[in-house]
Amino acid sequence: MKIVSTIAEVRSALDDAARPIGLVPTMGYLHEGHLSLVARARVDCRTVALSIFVNPTQFGPEEDLTRYPRDVPRDLQLCEEAGVDLVFTPEPAEIYPPDFSSHVEVHGLQDRWEGASRPGHFRGVATVVAKLFRIVQPQFAYFGEKDYQQLQIVRRMSTDLCLDVDVVACPIIREADGLALSSRNVYLTIADRARAATLSAALQEAQRVLASGETDAGKLGAVIAKVVSNAGGVELDYAAIVDPRTLEPIERVANEARALIAARVGGVRLIDNAALIPERA
Repeated sequence: MKIVSTIAEVRSALDDAARPIGLVPTMGYLHEGHLSLVARARVDCRTVALSIFVNPTQFGPEEDLTRYPRDVPRDLQLCEEAGVDLVFTPEPAEIYPPDFSSHVEVHGLQDRWEGASRPGHFRGVATVVAKLFRIVQPQFAYFGEKDYQQLQIVRRMSTDLCLDVDVVACPIIREADGLALSSRNVYLTIADRARAATLSAALQEAQRVLASGETDAGKLGAVIAKVVSNAGGVELDYAAIVDPRTLEPIERVANEARALIAARVGGVRLIDNAALIPERA
């Protein structure tokens, strides 16, 4: 496994690499969710590259950039064990030199939900992913469905800018109680960790109510909000039923939809989502 920290080193290392190349972009502090992306890339590709970069431009001024969990030696060991061929661990100045002044935005998809709650977040995400695609030049890139809005934004960006990268969606990996794996879960206290499972429980309840015949999206969103409210200690940011491609709110679940939820548990902001599929769809 090669470990590189500069753009020139990436290009040199991959110059004669076997194609196709698969890229797994991460901010490090790897968990089983990340490793599931590597496993999928290992099946599809002859060369697997993974980036570890805590991207400063996707954090707001009041967010957790400085305390975001980091453990690069552990991450590198996990990458080695998972069969990663190249790990790119740049410093911020390598990605954003002093004269950097270009940014990528995906209007429409970035405006609601996480984009409204975290202004500028998706501009940072789209910009760094576009740069990683140009640096590594993969044929495939792997993203988890947990960050569902991010996934749709990256897909749209790749298509709009003709980046020729197949953006592959991979299933959410969950704990036994349903909590979606996230690097931020490490912030949760024992008590808050138990409360955090409320997010997936709320999504499951919406799925159950849909299966019983309720297709009104507003009522399904209210079901999610009620589960969260009844749990205690969970502060709902938003619960929405949306079109899975445009992320726009819908009135009725006539075909496959997506339920989105964001909430704070003990000061830790968590997100989750699930497909909603009516029985006749």
